[in-house]
Amino acid sequence: MKYDIIGDIHGCFAELLELINSLGYKFKNGLPIHMEGRQLAFVGDATDRGPDSLQTLQLLFSMQDAGILLYAPGNHCNKLYRYVKGNKVQQTHGLETTVAELDSLPKNKKEEFLLRYQSFYENLPLYVSLENGNLIIAHAGIPKRMIGAPISNSILTFVLYGDISGKTLPDGRPERRDWAKHYDGEPFIVYGHTPVPEARFVKNTVNIDTGCVFGGKLSALRYPEMEIRSVPSRQSNQPERFTRFE
Repeated sequence: MKYDIIGDIHGCFAELLELINSLGYKFKNGLPIHMEGRQLAFVGDATDRGPDSLQTLQLLFSMQDAGILLYAPGNHCNKLYRYVKGNKVQQTHGLETTVAELDSLPKNKKEEFLLRYQSFYENLPLYVSLENGNLIIAHAGIPKRMIGAPISNSILTFVLYGDISGKTLPDGRPERRDWAKHYDGEPFIVYGHTPVPEARFVKNTVNIDTGCVFGGKLSALRYPEMEIRSVPSRQSNQPERFTRFE
């Protein structure tokens, strides 16, 4: 198979449609179909911060219903799931924008959407393994020792949040260690979570979160070609939100 793996969307639905079209997909019965048999995949965090989280989710729901969704959920996906389940979560870091969209729906439509999202999330894998395990999509990445291991809290935390140190940066963000620099596994890992100005290839990994919601780009990795395709963001530029690795 050939795949087009899209980075963190964060409610940037217009950019998502532009990128999907630029990759050569045509919509048939509401589903993106490629004449050459390519398949879309996603590194997660479809919602929060951007203007159109619900439209983005509706597309993913349709793909899931059709059995063609390849989606590795992220920390924002998990937080929305906990909100939907009635857990006490802070409506911050972008969740408030998705909740505002939900609150704008008629009560019965909101309840339907919440139930559909719960089913959507519960039917997702923690990470996506393709090509006989040679290609792995994990939202914040995954080290060699965790690939194929029984799911534990430590694996869940790493895949959703990255290699966090427990420390907090001056701007309030958690400190994340550069796990990719030390990755020595055979599977090629595609991930996002940490916005970078350009797709970052390190060893056998690539970070394709190019910060669309922060004014960067929405990017996709074409696999196995290892080409990056991007469309520019329509959101306001926030350069301070990007990580620049040494």
